[in-house]
Amino acid sequence: MKAIDISSTPLMVMDCFNMASTPDAGGQVIFVGTVRNQTQGKKVLKLEFEAYTPMAMKEMQKIGLTLEERWGALKVIIHHRVGELLVGEIAVIIAVSTPHRAAAFEACQYAIDTLKETVPIWKKEFFEDGEIWVAAHP
Repeated sequence: MKAIDISSTPLMVMDCFNMASTPDAGGQVIFVGTVRNQTQGKKVLKLEFEAYTPMAMKEMQKIGLTLEERWGALKVIIHHRVGELLVGEIAVIIAVSTPHRAAAFEACQYAIDTLKETVPIWKKEFFEDGEIWVAAHP
């Protein structure tokens, strides 16, 4: 089971945890990506995320399918937020359940790394002295 979502509303860790829970799983790993307060020594005021949603959803589904095929993922939850986020807010949650813990860790790591490389979601960082687009994807 895959639950993929891109939302402008706050992401909820416990909701993702509950969706990923299954009695078949011996391992469940959750990655929570938050907005940090600095980048390269510069104070971050906020971030803004934009996505090409149809393509982003398709790419996130492909990631989920890979987790199922390669690591035997029983459940995959990938939620990403768009819009303006302040320091401390959650930008992304990935939850993976697998029969064994090692596979859950590996699958979750693959999911976040691949998401950052292939999913068309863009991030703009706002500083006291300006802003910059970063992490541009295809």
